[in-house]
Amino acid sequence: MDWKNFRYKRFSFLSDALRRSVKLGIGASATVVLSVVVYNKLKSPSNVWASWTTGYEPTTAWDSNWDRRDPASTVEPPRCNTERDQNDFNNRLAQSTPKASRHLILIRHGQYFESAKSDKDRVLTTLGRTQADLTGQRLKHLDLDYTSMTSSTMVRAIETAKLINQHLPELEISYDDNLREGAPIPPEPKSGNYRPEKMQFFQDGARIESAFRKYFHRAHPDQKEDSFEIIVCHSNVIRYFICRVLQFPPEAWLRFSLAHASLTHVVIRPSGRVSVRAIGDHGHFEVDKISFT
Repeated sequence: MDWKNFRYKRFSFLSDALRRSVKLGIGASATVVLSVVVYNKLKSPSNVWASWTTGYEPTTAWDSNWDRRDPASTVEPPRCNTERDQNDFNNRLAQSTPKASRHLILIRHGQYFESAKSDKDRVLTTLGRTQADLTGQRLKHLDLDYTSMTSSTMVRAIETAKLINQHLPELEISYDDNLREGAPIPPEPKSGNYRPEKMQFFQDGARIESAFRKYFHRAHPDQKEDSFEIIVCHSNVIRYFICRVLQFPPEAWLRFSLAHASLTHVVIRPSGRVSVRAIGDHGHFEVDKISFT
């Protein structure tokens, strides 16, 4: 429906009714009442939405309970429809509702010796150490109230986390095996260069999904202030996390790239709404310090 035309015709009709009532000698009060009645008649059949959403059906609706922590799904509903039970339910709902936002700052490790055969030999290159140091400086200059730092247990991530930690010594680094690099899910479209065995997707996918569920969720109701949590891990893991938290097809993770030691900033609001402030931000590097794999 052409809503602009509809509104124009509706108000034209009201104007005509007003003019006719004046000619017939109908009082002003009666005219106003008539106009309101007619307006409500015209308005009532359907809701008028903002023009850019009128009649639009989303391809995929947003799942507001994506983390299974929507208070309405965690609080037992009232057993009876009495005022007392309803008030008790509302109180429990309020107590279970988050008040703060969680900021997750995901950092890819610095450049490393990719051709080395084992993880212990895949240490950071000289450039990779410089990148990690610059990212640590960047985090310090942002001057956020960081609450934690967690790192993958792979050598290149541990080295990156420790170099960053030199600029944020108040944070104690914790380590998590689930953040290790891997093959999260077969990408779509398929890649001719990236072809892990099906068994690797089967094993790594469950582990990386477990890490997603552990770190990506709205704040606990007891959390009073916004938190800023640093997670140092890997490109595949971060890209999969981004697709999952934005409710994009997770198979799309290989469609974009992240620079070494880049920053990705995700915000999870108390309502469960999610926004991404940066993906693979490496603007704190000079051109000769930027690298990808």
